Formats: sequence, structure tokens, C-alpha cells
Amino acid sequence: MAKHIALAGKGGTGKTTVASLIIKNLVAGNKGRVLAVDADPNATLHEALGMELTCTLSDIVETVKEQKSADDSDREGYIKTKFTEEALIRSDGYDLLVMGPSRQAGCYCFPNAVLKNCIIQLENDYDYMVIDNEAGLEHISRGTIQDVDTMLVISDGSVKGVRAAGRIYELAKSLAFDIGEAYLIITKINDTALLQKEIEATGLELLGIIPYDTQLTEYDLYGKPLLDLPEDSPAVKAVREICDKIFV
Repeated sequence: MAKHIALAGKGGTGKTTVASLIIKNLVAGNKGRVLAVDADPNATLHEALGMELTCTLSDIVETVKEQKSADDSDREGYIKTKFTEEALIRSDGYDLLVMGPSRQAGCYCFPNAVLKNCIIQLENDYDYMVIDNEAGLEHISRGTIQDVDTMLVISDGSVKGVRAAGRIYELAKSLAFDIGEAYLIITKINDTALLQKEIEATGLELLGIIPYDTQLTEYDLYGKPLLDLPEDSPAVKAVREICDKIFV
């Protein structure tokens, strides 16, 4: 069964960047079969990975909704077939599954349910699932992602960011699912001394910091895949050290 690594945090803290660099580390180290999951309707993980997005789970859901004459069994069969044929994007060393945005206004309950079923169906096909969540804990609170082995709460180097990370952790602990380990990662900072009291107040162990990285900024600016960042990139080195602690 795949090990679930779920990333959570408020918007703009660098969840997708950290997810991408964790995937880079797993692939480079030949750690096993990796599934990258973009559970954010505002999908950007594929861009960070340098992959072309041709189909999402939400695309398949919308197609199913248009099949007025089909019964529930037909719809379920269609989704099972299409998500592996079209929405599961294959790449060297890892695969990618993207929930994607809805084409219509309304609740995301159906796409969330489809995502949950897809994750369950793929459990035994991978050694690791790296799940990039939307801001907050929407998917975890809905039970879309269950039994998280490692939860990484991402914050930027601000008091507000660290406090938000603490609130996210408190919410996660109140929900009816298992969290094996939970850690805090702080981005865009070189020294956490001034944040020490705030970090301790979260109840999370600080797993590592990711310093400001001009190479990373350049790659983001020009839309270059983060998987192509050189090994001497400060961000790559920082995530490598973090991964060494997680994947012992």
C-alpha cells in the first residue's frame, strides 16, 4: 500500500514547490513508484513538474454528468476506465493525477468523491503518493484523503503563516482519520530564531526550512520545470535534507 505524504497550508506558502521537490528527490533516489496528486482545483503541480495537462478528473466528471441516459453502474464504469486511460498522466519515474477545476459553478462533492475512489483504487500500484492539497484542509476534512502517513504543514516565514499552520494542525487532529506523523516546514526564510515561540505554539516539530533561492525564483518566473533545478540549488538541498529525515 502506498505511503501518503500530504501537504497542507495556507495559500502562497510554497506547497506545490515543496511537493515538486519531494517528487524530484523520490525519483532521483529510485525510492519506488510515485504518484503525484494535485488535489487543488486551481491545478499548478503539472506546471511545476513540466508536464502537459490534457485531462483532469473534473473533465471526466463533467462528461459523465452529460450522459443523461446512463445509470449509476454505467457512470461508475466509465469513470474507472477513463481516469486510468486519460486522467492518469504517465511520466518517467512518476505518474500524475489532477482533480482540476469544474467547468460549472457548484459544489465539488462529486469530483472529491471521484478523487477519493481513484486514490483507493491506485493504492497498491504505487509506493508513494505525494498529495498537493488546496489551501486549508478541504480534502482532508471531507475524508478525500485518509490515513495520512506523513502530513507536512507548510508556512512562509511570517508570524501569520506559522499561526495558520498551527490552526491547520489543530483542525487535522480533530478529524476522524489517522495521521502517522505531522511536521512543520517553513519556506522563504534563512533563520527561524525570531519565530521560535510561534513554532513551539503550533505543537508541530520543525522538520526543516527552505531558504530563499534565486534559482527557484528564476525557474518560477520563466515557467521552467522545478524537476530541472540543479542539485546545488539551496531549495533542492534543503528538501533533500528534509526527505532524508522522512524516508529513512
